[in-house]
Amino acid sequence: MANGIDRSVLAAEVSAAVRSQVTLANAARAAGPPLLFGFRLWASVGLALFVAFWLELDNPYWAGASAAIVCQPYLGASLRKSRYRIIGTLVGAMMIVVLTAWFPQNRIGFLVGLAVWGGVCGFAATLFRNSASYAAALAGYTAAIIGADTLGATGGASSEVFMLAVTRASEIWIGILCAGAILALTDFGDAAKRLAGMFAAVATEIATRFESTLRLAGSDSADAQQPARRELIRQVTALEPMIDEAIGEYSTLRYHSPVLQAAIDGLFASLAAWRSIATRLTKLPPEVADEEANVVLRSIPEEMRSALPAGQAAFWITDPTALRRRCEAAVRTLITMPASTPSVRLLADQTASVLAGFAAVLEAMALLVAEPARPRSRGRGFNIYVPDWLPSFVSAGRAFVAIGAAELFWVLTAWPDGGSAITFVAIVVLLLSPRAELAYADAIAFMLGTTVVIPIAATIKFALLPGLESFPAFCMALGAFLIPVGTAMAATRQRALLVICIAIFLPVLQPTNEMSYDTAQFYNSALGTFAGFAAAPLSFLLVPPLSPSFRTKRLLSLTLRDLRLLATDCLSVSADDWEGHTCSRLAALPDQAEPIERAQLLAALLVGTEIIHLRHDTAELDLQPEFYAALQTFVEGNSAAAIAQLTLLDHHLSSTEQVASQLAARARGRILAICDVLADHRAYFDTGASA
Repeated sequence: MANGIDRSVLAAEVSAAVRSQVTLANAARAAGPPLLFGFRLWASVGLALFVAFWLELDNPYWAGASAAIVCQPYLGASLRKSRYRIIGTLVGAMMIVVLTAWFPQNRIGFLVGLAVWGGVCGFAATLFRNSASYAAALAGYTAAIIGADTLGATGGASSEVFMLAVTRASEIWIGILCAGAILALTDFGDAAKRLAGMFAAVATEIATRFESTLRLAGSDSADAQQPARRELIRQVTALEPMIDEAIGEYSTLRYHSPVLQAAIDGLFASLAAWRSIATRLTKLPPEVADEEANVVLRSIPEEMRSALPAGQAAFWITDPTALRRRCEAAVRTLITMPASTPSVRLLADQTASVLAGFAAVLEAMALLVAEPARPRSRGRGFNIYVPDWLPSFVSAGRAFVAIGAAELFWVLTAWPDGGSAITFVAIVVLLLSPRAELAYADAIAFMLGTTVVIPIAATIKFALLPGLESFPAFCMALGAFLIPVGTAMAATRQRALLVICIAIFLPVLQPTNEMSYDTAQFYNSALGTFAGFAAAPLSFLLVPPLSPSFRTKRLLSLTLRDLRLLATDCLSVSADDWEGHTCSRLAALPDQAEPIERAQLLAALLVGTEIIHLRHDTAELDLQPEFYAALQTFVEGNSAAAIAQLTLLDHHLSSTEQVASQLAARARGRILAICDVLADHRAYFDTGASA
């Protein structure tokens, strides 16, 4: 018995040891990539400083700071950011030279011009997205950086601005190139595969739930998938930044970005079509809904039906080209399928739209993982759609006011380090303007990061560096800060505080070929940096971003306005343009938007698309007067009257000799789809109706 107890105790100890080893191994695997990034960051900064020291540049720390800013945990994000940082730096350097040439002896004109340029860049930074937004912000604060070096104590432009612009741009480019070299040599990247995996995961979720809607038709009078569908709208929106990252890793993808954008638009179109199908099925008697859904399911090829409930994202990635051909074949089958009733025609056509969206996603996955050399460019291409101009104007006004106030304070106080305050006010305000409601919290994090970094930099500069004589020893001192902070930055999603710690560490430390250990100069410069970061949150309080609820209401209102204009003149807008513009607004919806608000925007997408197609159908059927009468009531904000007019048009189609034609059946299906949406979202579509 004692031996049995000993064996059980020994087995428990062995099991505990095994669990401990597994836990340690998992922790080591989890810590490996962040730690590796910490060393990459350190190596990038060290190489940039070495090159800048070797070239004996005036302010080599800007090279190191640029390398630190460009270095990101993901290769694609770093490389994409590097390219746009080069562009933004060049534009900002050129602009400060132009301003100096325009106002050579006019201090007020020069400072006002710099503030106006900051406003222009703030406008562009909010208007554009992802890396393009960063380049616009950089163009603004690069001009401020160079301007701070060229201005005297009370703000007078220097005639040496051109050489200073060349020097600062060179320092920044050295940092960019050094960071890019280190990252390219140590990180092979996987953004394309991760993007393909995310596309596959979202498409799998949509396909599985869509198949469930068809299979369970008639068993439930409610749309059980509605909450999931509204959440999927948000997930599709989150794919856009990943596209930018993938393009950063593989430059050839930039020439085929319409394929990737078409995949996002295709997912939105699939969700809109799925919503129309679910709504129609809930309005039919249970037995009719079950019968008509089965008719559509039987018309989908067997291999495609097996793909719908696959539930495994890998299924979509294994052979996307072959699966795309099946989708396209299924689309053709559904479009030509005979329909006994308008609702069957609606179900067939909308199911074809769902599968067409899947085909666009599969084409993007083929580009990413299967056949990158032979993409088929399609989609809305390089068209730029602006969801709403107002946030950009607010950002422009805030940047102008903040930079102008910092300049005025500098002139009035003649503070020698006021130029640093202007620089860092511009950096924070321009960088964070696109962050909308998150900007103030991030600005506070930037200020706290500065508070943390200044004493650390002072300790390293005055306690460690005086005893170090070689460059390797200097790099070891930097590594004591950069490696742990970089590791923590890669390991957490709450990066704002750590990012700013890394970004401003070298500008505060200010290492040069001949190190200066003047404490008064250090603390005066640090005070200017802190003052700039402390003033930035005030700008977001004085000129606050538009609230999420207000932005959401504006996007819905602008979409409804455009939809009514489209109904007034649907010949001037193509289906692709309407889908592109509405999808851009779906992508611009704040995370705080309510599910019903996402559904309303998706409903507007469907109504606009169907109106455009129905306009062409009624033209061929010679029924335009009746159709325009229905559109007129819709434009007036009377959904009930519009439904009545469309119902009359449907009765007219059903009582003519054209009733048996495929075109008439499709037109009746479109009428049903529009009526269903108007009935479900009457409060939205009647917004602004006259009493």
